Amino acid sequence: MKSNWALVVIAVLAVIAAAPAAKAQDNVKNFYELKTTYLDGKPADLSAFKGKVTLVVNVASKCGFTPQYAGLEKLQKDMAGKNFSVLGFPSNDFGGQEPGTPEEIATFCKRTYDVDFPMFSKVVTKAGDAQSPIYKFLGASGNLPKWNFSKYVIDKNGKIVAFFASPVKPDAPELLDAIKKALAE
Repeated sequence: MKSNWALVVIAVLAVIAAAPAAKAQDNVKNFYELKTTYLDGKPADLSAFKGKVTLVVNVASKCGFTPQYAGLEKLQKDMAGKNFSVLGFPSNDFGGQEPGTPEEIATFCKRTYDVDFPMFSKVVTKAGDAQSPIYKFLGASGNLPKWNFSKYVIDKNGKIVAFFASPVKPDAPELLDAIKKALAE
């Protein structure tokens, strides 16, 4: 009985010790303060993108919008050298359309769409206890994805400047205008 009690105390202490880290994520002032992991599991500090305009997209491999990967990759290539990057965040939140492992996702993206833009570990976009800190920050804008391939334009300082729902394609004039405006500022 004493050993079970000790395990409970240790578990409670671990939760308390983790609480400041969770609180630190709650006080995030800009997107580039966040940390996550790349699809290959390596740590990713989003401050590496500070000074760039980024297009954050929740992606999925088995969705009707999946062909947008081609447009996202074209946008990445067309904007090369312009302080811009597409950032892909796989999510299985909508229709179970991203069930794959990180390796399966990476292989699909490379083989099917020759994706070269940064891809990150699978995230939960929906509000709730399991929601990724990335999407907790993005959701504070009042916009959370309602489906795969929702897009956020983040300015050079890490502020959300535009949101576009899934049907808006990567080459849509309104999306391109928001990116160009953010690049000009």
